[in-house]
Amino acid sequence: MSHNSFGHLFRFTTWGESHGPSIGCVVDGTPPRIELNESDIQQWLNKRKPGQSKYTSPRKEDDEIKILSGIIEENGKNLTTGTPISLIIENKDQRSKDYSQIEEKFRPGHADFTYFSKYGIRDIRGGGRQSARETAMRVAAGAIARKILPKVEIKGALVQLGKHKINKDKWDNSFIDKNPFWSPDPSTINIWETFIEELIQEGDSCGAIIEITAKNIPIGLGAPVYAKLDAEIANGIMSINAVKGVEIGNGFEAATIKGSENSDQMHMKKNKPSFKSNKSGGILGGISSGQDIVVRFAVKPTSSIRSNQKTVDKSGKNTEISTKGRHAPCVGIRAVPVGEAMIACVLADHYLRHRGQNS
Repeated sequence: MSHNSFGHLFRFTTWGESHGPSIGCVVDGTPPRIELNESDIQQWLNKRKPGQSKYTSPRKEDDEIKILSGIIEENGKNLTTGTPISLIIENKDQRSKDYSQIEEKFRPGHADFTYFSKYGIRDIRGGGRQSARETAMRVAAGAIARKILPKVEIKGALVQLGKHKINKDKWDNSFIDKNPFWSPDPSTINIWETFIEELIQEGDSCGAIIEITAKNIPIGLGAPVYAKLDAEIANGIMSINAVKGVEIGNGFEAATIKGSENSDQMHMKKNKPSFKSNKSGGILGGISSGQDIVVRFAVKPTSSIRSNQKTVDKSGKNTEISTKGRHAPCVGIRAVPVGEAMIACVLADHYLRHRGQNS
């Protein structure tokens, strides 16, 4: 299996399976002499790890990160050496037996069928490399990427759960980290809790939409042809499990309005060119404009559900399937820190590429 790496100058390669002994990654391209401790990575992993609420997977994993290489202690500080940084997390709560009853069957909406068709392997260990367990290492790589980016702030929020949207007029950034849904709107919590609890009782699931904003972005990241910043952000986000759509700025809305309405008109402000709006989402012609980068992505409903569904098995017979185990009613909730991490990795990569070309 190829294609386990992401990035160019800042590049990471992940390895491991959901129910294997461990998962890990190797991060290459980190500049030397950046202070880096395991706690710098752990704080972001703690936001993603399972078992923190009844609305996500009940699997219990500490997701304790260990740095195996790429740092050196100097005057009481751990500094990057510029060499590959190897990271590992030990899996502690694997339960492959939950999948034994569906070993011969393909889960509708899941990668079981295509994975088996391509590789000839039906990995019942939580889906193996298909599993979103791999995204823990994306978050770890993203934590290192954040250390590279000067003054850049990246913040994600859940803006829609199923059909239930937030009220953007009630957006409160300080509330995002204070609830289990990453919602910026306090008025959504009771509605979302009731909705998710109903899904759990029904043995069903729902999708979600996440919005991520990156602030303090320097002008000039990206390139106008084959390294468009928005294209590579979309690539990174679409590589996350269960993501089915990405938009930058006003996205698909741009197709419904006039050019005069869609343009971000400009004016001089404090002797610098400035924009009167940000429908472009901070990227023009594939290059960052210095405005906030705004990305939204859609996550489909969890494919592993208890409700009976029609499917086929490995021998080609019609059958039915009901997936038991510790599956989240909405995988979109824990996709928030994963989306942040992928955007951090893309921005760090482009920051280093821009610095190399324009320094």
